[in-house]
Amino acid sequence: MLWPPLSDPGADRARDETLLEVAESIASHRQLATLFADLRVCLKQLVSFDFISLTLLDPKERVVRLHILEADRPVTPSPLTAIPIDDSPTFLALQSREPYYMRDIAGESRFPVIRDLLAGYGVQSYCTLPLFTAQRDLGGLHFGSLRAEAYTAEDIVFMQEVARQVALAVDNALAHEAARVAEAQLARERDRLRTLLEINNAVVGCLASQTLFQTIGASLRRTFGLEYASLLIYDPEVRALRFHMLDFPEGLGGIREDAVVPVEGSLAGQVFRDLEGRAFTAEEIRTASTGVLASEGLQSLCCAPLIFRGQALGTLNVASRREGLFTKDDVSFFTQVAAQIAIAIDNSLSYKRIEELNARLEEEKVYLEDEIRTDNRFEDIVGQSLALRTTLKQVETVAPTDSTVLICGETGTGKELLARAIHDLSTRRQGTFVKLNCAAIPTGLLESEMFGHEKGAFTGAIAQRIGRFELAHRGTMFLDEVGEIPLELQTKLLRVLQEREFERLGSSRTIRTDARLVAATNRDLAAMVEERQFRADLYYRVNVFPITVPPLRDRRDDIPLLVRYFVQQNARRMHRRIATIPAQTMQALVHYDWPGNIRELQNFIERAVIVSSGTVLEAPIRELKRGHLKTPAAVTLASAEREAILSALRESGGRVAGAQGAAARLGLKRTTLQAKMRKLGVDPKSL
Repeated sequence: MLWPPLSDPGADRARDETLLEVAESIASHRQLATLFADLRVCLKQLVSFDFISLTLLDPKERVVRLHILEADRPVTPSPLTAIPIDDSPTFLALQSREPYYMRDIAGESRFPVIRDLLAGYGVQSYCTLPLFTAQRDLGGLHFGSLRAEAYTAEDIVFMQEVARQVALAVDNALAHEAARVAEAQLARERDRLRTLLEINNAVVGCLASQTLFQTIGASLRRTFGLEYASLLIYDPEVRALRFHMLDFPEGLGGIREDAVVPVEGSLAGQVFRDLEGRAFTAEEIRTASTGVLASEGLQSLCCAPLIFRGQALGTLNVASRREGLFTKDDVSFFTQVAAQIAIAIDNSLSYKRIEELNARLEEEKVYLEDEIRTDNRFEDIVGQSLALRTTLKQVETVAPTDSTVLICGETGTGKELLARAIHDLSTRRQGTFVKLNCAAIPTGLLESEMFGHEKGAFTGAIAQRIGRFELAHRGTMFLDEVGEIPLELQTKLLRVLQEREFERLGSSRTIRTDARLVAATNRDLAAMVEERQFRADLYYRVNVFPITVPPLRDRRDDIPLLVRYFVQQNARRMHRRIATIPAQTMQALVHYDWPGNIRELQNFIERAVIVSSGTVLEAPIRELKRGHLKTPAAVTLASAEREAILSALRESGGRVAGAQGAAARLGLKRTTLQAKMRKLGVDPKSL
């Protein structure tokens, strides 16, 4: 840099006095604009300039921005107020910590952008002084003159002293401004958090939507100064948004509650469809298809979707007659508010059914407590035999569907356990599993248990009762011993399965139910149909997916596992320690037929744990019925009987009934032969 020649040192005292004035002026001003106005006056006494300006460095954007411009004559600011760092001498001065002086801008080639800008104002000479502190770089202080070579070396040294004073003032002013902005931001965030807290408290404390929205509307008006707020809820019947709540005290009457807003073409409909909040300008409000908001003079609109569990319920809408009111932060805030309101709206829509739901939940609670008290010790299905794995594969196949399942098997084989497994593996597992043993309830009360009754429906009906099918709505209804249902009640059960509806005893109101039916029986329903003890149409409706549970004698491989399971379970419950099961005891248990199946085994093991005095299981084997012990002779007889049945089935082509069927060839009734086939594990389809 070529410095101008030194001039006569005669004005040092005047310069020092001026610097003192600058320091005093800086101390008395907190606003940079008024400070520079006074600086222009006091500096004019010693430095020749036609304008003085301040630029600030923006390192993030890598630009230098014009902040203040003071000139002797009116100047129209250039639209180029932000100049890239590489095109500005301010950044160069900050790097070198030295002034940058343009004697005559006509010969300036390093910064053509600044040269052309100054030439447009008629500036001939120009000096940039860096503004910095020990902590940070601030920007530049600039002096410009309409004369070329306007500044001497003493002038520039004096300008540097002024720049040091100005740097302190700029640093203080920027810190003060940052603190003021931060304080305003904190106050704004505090107000918003308070509003969110008020809305959250209203959501928790108000079930009535009218009271809720009045509270929310008051909070929003106080925080944002809004004139309009509304809730639009989607009405599936008309496929449009409907005004659910409206808070517009200064409205002209063009907007009214319960009015319908189409989804297509409306601003709220756009937000509802896109599931994303938006702020709309006055132009967008004017060009909207409805045009109602514009007719009310509203010029700013913000809409946020009411989303609950991933589904849009409607929109929250706030508006003002002031233009450009809502920012991105406001949209984010109203989206949070809408999330809170969506919870309340869902609660409010459910509030209309609260009394009926409470009654139903109370009945369901009593029933579930009864289920908990039930002595059901099965925590899982125990066994690894081929017969059991085949059955469980069927359960796994049918469980995800909503098809009706019929579980057949002897008493004590665990039919209820399979029914629960079907429920737990289905899409209805969050619903209620309701069971009803049709053989354990008197015939006169069975209909009331299934479908419920109204108060006074019959003698002794002193209160309304909700039936099991109603409790099982969206869950699973398990009818155990379905073959015991009387004929007169089977018709009503058939209607529930076909039409999904029924009436309580003493009521004409039709109730719909979405309950999946799982039925179980130890009887031959097909034989009962032939004997007219069970309706054929109900049998076909129940027998959609039959599952046969194998008896324990057909899954002897599972007996050791079950024995160990029940021993551990009962020993733990009785605070006993059973460490050993004698081999001869286990062999006897495996060879026993167990006519009572798993239930008999469970009870027998419980008795064995009770009588065991030490760590060895002392099972009362002699109590087992000798006729059911699997002796070699019994095995031979069973094998011969099985072979005879298989031979007859082969000769009849797999047919059981009819003149040429296997039953006729063996001289047995069809039902008797079918029972023997189940007992011996003979499947005609496997031939």
